[in-house]
Formats: sequence, structure tokens, C-alpha cells
Amino acid sequence: MAIKYGRPLESQVRVVPAESKGAPRADALDLIHRPRRNRRTDWARRMVRENTLSANDLIWPLFLVDGDNVRIPVPSMPGVERISVDQAVRDAERAAALDIPCLALFPYTDPALRDETGSEALNPENLVCRTVQAIKKAVPDIGLLCDVALDPYTSHGHDGLLADGVILNDETVDVLVRQSVLQADAGCDIIAPSDMMDGRIGAIRQGLDDAGHDAIQIMAYAAKYASCFYGPFRDAVGSSTTLTGDKRTYQMDFCNSDEALREVELDLEEGADMVMVKPGLPYLDIVRRIKDTFSHPTFVYQVSGEYAMIMAAASNGWLDGEKAMVESLMAFKRAGADGILTYFAPRVAEKLKKGRLF
Repeated sequence: MAIKYGRPLESQVRVVPAESKGAPRADALDLIHRPRRNRRTDWARRMVRENTLSANDLIWPLFLVDGDNVRIPVPSMPGVERISVDQAVRDAERAAALDIPCLALFPYTDPALRDETGSEALNPENLVCRTVQAIKKAVPDIGLLCDVALDPYTSHGHDGLLADGVILNDETVDVLVRQSVLQADAGCDIIAPSDMMDGRIGAIRQGLDDAGHDAIQIMAYAAKYASCFYGPFRDAVGSSTTLTGDKRTYQMDFCNSDEALREVELDLEEGADMVMVKPGLPYLDIVRRIKDTFSHPTFVYQVSGEYAMIMAAASNGWLDGEKAMVESLMAFKRAGADGILTYFAPRVAEKLKKGRLF
């Protein structure tokens, strides 16, 4: 006999003659449980909704480029642009008006400034540092997250130093520590190492503390997979044409799940305040496992390829773009994410400002 919720199934569902119940149809089901009651009206659905999405959940990534009054569309990411420092300030003001708490900054580095060692990352007047200073002067209360890795600055497109075809781990970490301190000096609030070098979180934490930046947070790209979904992002930062080989010796194998837990545990032990999973939708199981295991602030990056797929399908009329946007973001919250880096951030925040998402 089947048991459901501790009661025999047959005691929950019976076909009862209509005359015994006064029912309007011949063979009404005598159901104790009718889940559709809670879905019958809009107000009822809202009242029992398990997960919600607010502007507080959003981090808006911005792509930076040198120049003045510049907004250059990224062809593979419709609606996303590379923007100059003054335009980044304008977007920061817009974000503040929309209650978006944090911006993530990614530079497009002039090819003439790229070299084997990514030396521009250590220039205190580089594009990221100048943008941080300008935004903090104009919008001091908005959070700024800065990516820490060398791929926007290296001529070979890798996240670390390269020698004889091998990414050097410890030597790269030394550079990342200096890059992190430089960004903190400029006014960055959250250091976000995306390089996936071993031991970099502990080294960066120590470096920040030694430099008097003990209040600066670290959001570790703790479970960053070697994924094809980064293609449009690499277009935006200019590394798609420079990358030699692939990143599988340091980014994670997408076949693995337990490994993500080990990576997160190490980063938390080394001093990470928050952890991130990247990409997003193909890795919802990883988000759920991390949140359930560690109960620590867990973020997810809805990466460029995910964004581009939704936008492409919407432009062809294959999906309702607005609905797909909201449904995809809600999937992250349902999986346990505390926040989402998404290029949809201003569109979602606008909808929230005007009323309900759906």
C-alpha cells in the first residue's frame, strides 16, 4: 500500500458519487489535499512564494575602456557596452538610484599595454584604479568589487605568469597580492580573485592586512570552472584573440562536483568572506551543495554566455526575454545563492522599482 506524508494514499483520494457530496459533476474526487488552492490567485501565489528577488541580490558587472564619453557596444553581448571612466560614474549613479548595492569592474586593456607579465595590473594609474577613485568620489556609498587576475593585462591571455607553456602558481600569487593591495589603496571594497591559483586567498588576506586593509572583503571565485560560456566576456575584455591554449590547468574540470567543496573549504580557511560559483545556470547543483555544506555567503555569476544565449533567443522570438531573464535569476536564488553577478542587473532593478517582477 502506497504511503504519502504518513497516510495511506487510498485515504487521501477517493472517487465519491456526486449525490453523496452535492457535487456539480458525476464523479468528483474527494481530496483532502488540493495544492492548486495556493496557486489559484495572484495574491495567494505571492503570499506562499518561497523565494524572492530584490535589488539587494544584484551585482552589476561593468566593462571599462580608456577614453572620454565612450560607450562601445560588445557585439556578442547585446545591450552591454565598454564604457569610459566618466560613463562608469554615470552608471554608478544609476545603480545607486536603483538600489543596486555593488558594481564589479573589468578592464579592456589597450593591446599596447599588455605584456608577458601583465605589468599594467600593478600600475596605480591603470584603468581600474582610476575608475574606482572616480566612482568613490561621486558615489561614495556604492560597493565596488574588483577582479584580481592577470588575463586582462597579459599578452598571452592567461590569468597568471607563463613560462615555457606552464602557469607559475606561487610567482603569480605574489603579483596578485600586489594587485589586490593596489586596488584596495584606490578605494575598492571587495577583492575578488578569479585566477584559481592555489593559496592565493591566504596570501591576499595577509597582504591586505599588512597594508592596513583589514576591513576589505574578499569574495573568492572559489569554484570557477573551465567553461565555454566565457566566450563573450573574453571578447569584452579583449583576451579572446590573445589567449594561447586553454585554462584547464588552473580552472576546474566541469565534470567534478566534490572538488568544488574542497576548493571552497580551502578558500574559507584562508580567509575568504564570501565565495562564488562560476558559471551559473549549468552549475546550480554546485551552488546548492556549497550553500548546504558551508552556510556561508554564496554568490553566483550569470556569465556572458548565459546572458548572450537568452538575448539571442529573445531577439529571434524564441523566448520571452523578460520572462527568461527573471526565471533564470530566480533559479539562482532557489538554488541557495545570496547574490548574483548579472548583466541583467539594471533591467531587473528597473522592473523592481516600477513594481513587481511578475
